[in-house]
Amino acid sequence: MITELKNNMYYNIDCIEGAKKYLQDNSVDLIITDPPYGINGDKLDKHYNRNENNVIDGYVEVPASEYPEFSMQWIKEAERVLRPGGSIYIVSGYSNLRHILNALAETKLTERNHIIWKYNFGVYTSRKYISSHYHILFYVKSGGEITFNKNAFFDDDAKKENGGSRNYADREDVWIINREYKPGQIKNKNQLPTALLNKIILYSSNPNDLVCDFFLGSFSTAKVALSLGRRACGFEVNKNAFDYQISTINKDVELINEELITTKFSAAVGMFG
Repeated sequence: MITELKNNMYYNIDCIEGAKKYLQDNSVDLIITDPPYGINGDKLDKHYNRNENNVIDGYVEVPASEYPEFSMQWIKEAERVLRPGGSIYIVSGYSNLRHILNALAETKLTERNHIIWKYNFGVYTSRKYISSHYHILFYVKSGGEITFNKNAFFDDDAKKENGGSRNYADREDVWIINREYKPGQIKNKNQLPTALLNKIILYSSNPNDLVCDFFLGSFSTAKVALSLGRRACGFEVNKNAFDYQISTINKDVELINEELITTKFSAAVGMFG
């Protein structure tokens, strides 16, 4: 199934097959994606001790034995469709990080940053330290002008209360961004927070750029991209998730717009009020 909403294309298909069929070489400005866990993600509620009654059924996991080849195939397609100078951000836990890094090493993409995303709750453990972070791999494709808007959030002379540089602090490679709680709401298995996506998109793209997500899931990447004046495309193999998110995308984009406006206003009050 293919859905076009205001010239933004979404495909209910496996991303490897879909990219080969629908995306041209060098056509995407920015890729942001959170691939499947590869660790029995369909059973993660047992680890997180959470109620999954409101989670959309049909999450498609990748078996651990297939993860290395799976990573190689989709990352090769991502490299092909990314324009010269374009950026890719891959969000990953630790368990299969090595396979993603190995796949990236087989491409001509070059590393810019290995970002650590620290979030507000992790997997509870009693005999080891609690894991409460993800890895965000930021790579670019050589051969063109790289988009990195250094002052996307703060001018060089913007100061914190202690006199430190706001710009410097915002561009450090450890990000503390809380996950979003949505009790009682219909949701996907996993969802990247709006604040994280907002940060990546504003730093690494410009208005009207094409932002692609190989694993749309909750369509969060597409929704935030649209709210920021970018174009969006992507793939989601789970038909239940695809159909639900397509039915709500316009409403959700409006809500994100309101959220981002409120956040910017609050930040301005904090700086100048």
